[in-house]
Amino acid sequence: MPANDAPRPSRAARGLAAETLACQALEREGWTILGRRLRTAAGEIDIAAERAGLLAFVEVKRRPALAEAAASLGARQRARLLAAAEILLGAHPDWGTAGVRFDVILVDGAGRVRRLADAFRAE
Repeated sequence: MPANDAPRPSRAARGLAAETLACQALEREGWTILGRRLRTAAGEIDIAAERAGLLAFVEVKRRPALAEAAASLGARQRARLLAAAEILLGAHPDWGTAGVRFDVILVDGAGRVRRLADAFRAE
């Protein structure tokens, strides 16, 4: 089998790779990663990160293009993230002493990373 016909990584492997790129970008900006793939009864938070007491719950979206990634976070998923964050805050009352926000990190097919800080709020 020629090298260009090598099997594509699975969707889960591509998602995990995108989360790793996102964590690296956050760490370069001075964030401490508190957890990855944090599972709750309401759903999963991809990354929880903190810097100077500010807690960011981060959803990572990987798509072939950054614009596709940006458009892929719907209202249902935002509601799930809010519910999961509430559970995590109850379990970790010491997190986010200076505030909490929701970020989205977009990763495209070439591995480019863009962070949308404070991407949405509870309504």
